[in-house]
Amino acid sequence: MENIRNFSIIAHIDHGKSTLADRMLQLTKVVSDNNLREQTLDTLDIERERGITVKSQTAALPYTAKNGKEYLLNLVDTPGHVDFSYEVSRALASCEAAVLLVDASQGVEAQTVANLYLAMENDLEIVPVINKVDLPSADIDGVLEQIENELGLPAEEVILASGKTGIGIEDILEAIVERVPHPEGNEEEKVSALIFDATYDPYRGAVIHTRMFNGVLKPGDKIKFMFSGETYDIEEVGYFRIQREKRDSLKAGEVGYIIAGIKRVSDIKNGDTITLNSNPCEGPLSGFREVKPVVFSSFYPIASDDYEDLSQAMERLQLNDASLIYEKDTSSALGSGFRCGFLGLLHLEIIQQRLEREFNQSIIVTAPSVRYRFQMSDGSTVYIDNPVEYPDSTFIKQSEELYIRANIVLPAEYLGPIIKLCMERRGIQQNMNYIDKKRVELIFEIPLGEVMFDFYDQLKSMSRGYASFDYEILDYRDSDLVKVDILVSGERVDALSIIVHRSRSESRGRHMCERLKDTIPKQMFKVPIQAAISGKIIARETISAMRKDVLAKCYGGDVSRKRKLLEKQKKGKKRMKMVGNVEIPQEAFLAVLKTKED
Repeated sequence: MENIRNFSIIAHIDHGKSTLADRMLQLTKVVSDNNLREQTLDTLDIERERGITVKSQTAALPYTAKNGKEYLLNLVDTPGHVDFSYEVSRALASCEAAVLLVDASQGVEAQTVANLYLAMENDLEIVPVINKVDLPSADIDGVLEQIENELGLPAEEVILASGKTGIGIEDILEAIVERVPHPEGNEEEKVSALIFDATYDPYRGAVIHTRMFNGVLKPGDKIKFMFSGETYDIEEVGYFRIQREKRDSLKAGEVGYIIAGIKRVSDIKNGDTITLNSNPCEGPLSGFREVKPVVFSSFYPIASDDYEDLSQAMERLQLNDASLIYEKDTSSALGSGFRCGFLGLLHLEIIQQRLEREFNQSIIVTAPSVRYRFQMSDGSTVYIDNPVEYPDSTFIKQSEELYIRANIVLPAEYLGPIIKLCMERRGIQQNMNYIDKKRVELIFEIPLGEVMFDFYDQLKSMSRGYASFDYEILDYRDSDLVKVDILVSGERVDALSIIVHRSRSESRGRHMCERLKDTIPKQMFKVPIQAAISGKIIARETISAMRKDVLAKCYGGDVSRKRKLLEKQKKGKKRMKMVGNVEIPQEAFLAVLKTKED
């Protein structure tokens, strides 16, 4: 155990985490130069394309230090995005250290700060690294000053590196060996191991990623999950060396995998504790919580015949992603589909793209919403994430919505417009810190529902892409919520209903009506598009009727002849409207999600 080091790499999105990991794999000869590809630890196509890590990976790196000793360095990779912060926290709980990466040209950003706090909560040794020092735009002195002032880490401990060229990689590994304490634990004690992730193998079932704290596990042992109470027989244990490497046992302090014939990833809970069924440990490891979705949306197949294919695709996707939650849903406008829960907007986008790419599904996605809480007059509490299930307003005693603490780091020149944007979204300013002369950190408490609708797009466009955004969930607070219904030709379209704050209802209703007017094709009769709250119309647009020029044949003659033809046409239009049916195209559902600038 003296020669084991467990560490993680944490950083803001796109600060070069995966590239740095590539150089470490190359230096420790885990991957040969011939087999190396960019972002080796990113296994999904979408991760490689967008340069983000969605699913964390693990690698055991054998390293001979300058002191001549052999070390086993376990790299526990983490996702970078705020949506997966619980996964990050479980990965960090498996380590003794974190390599904190800061981009030499971008500097300290919102998630850099958030991830540092997360690492400090777990009492990890921090190894600060400035990456991308080879860039022409690198401002090393400025970033060193930010690390010292904003993060409170000594500048002399910072290592300068470049994941692209390999500068400083050996210095980082040496710092991990020298500064990081070896794992604590005892092989003789009762088994306790932390589950920090799980993946799916089509031939072997779910593969558990685990960190051993005490005891020894080997094939044939009967293990027990302390949260679910389920028991399984271990088939195989081993290390991750990109591919799985089978071992005789996993001992205290080690990081590895367990295969135990588990059918689905959803049967395994991140943060759960593994122990022996015959001789369990006293209690579970701290920090476990059930992952709860915060963003909800419905998926419907474009062609109703594809419902079965979509159902199978959702099942197969859930085998790989335990955080995806879904149930059957129906809509009068869109037919049968699924109501899904996600960890955040990025998670929603990734699931949608994976369905379209990996499973060739053509789907309509309804407007994302959050979960609201209602205190009813009979004393009960109701949680609603689908506007269709909105309770009768006469029985609502109090309505509440979820708030977040938003951390925004931005150049000082864009401060005014960004504060105005947050205020417009009903944000409450908590703090403002100057990181240095040019960069400011803003802390706002904002309703999560306000962030769902084009907030991130507006933030990026106002700051020309320089602002970074990170958030954490706070609590439910009293709010004046209403349900806005959209009526097309007098018929309510349930898939377009939204729950919003009363102060924003008129602007959102008008925006949706304008979008629908532009996308619904003209009919032979006038089509009114209305936004209503409890039957009261708050906004309206009208699609004018397609008209035949019935006066074309009248050249001259009495005006009463023209009036007679127009009256006849008017009666026909009226009769047509009574039997006419307005088909809402798929583009209309997508159009209402877009921002006003699109």
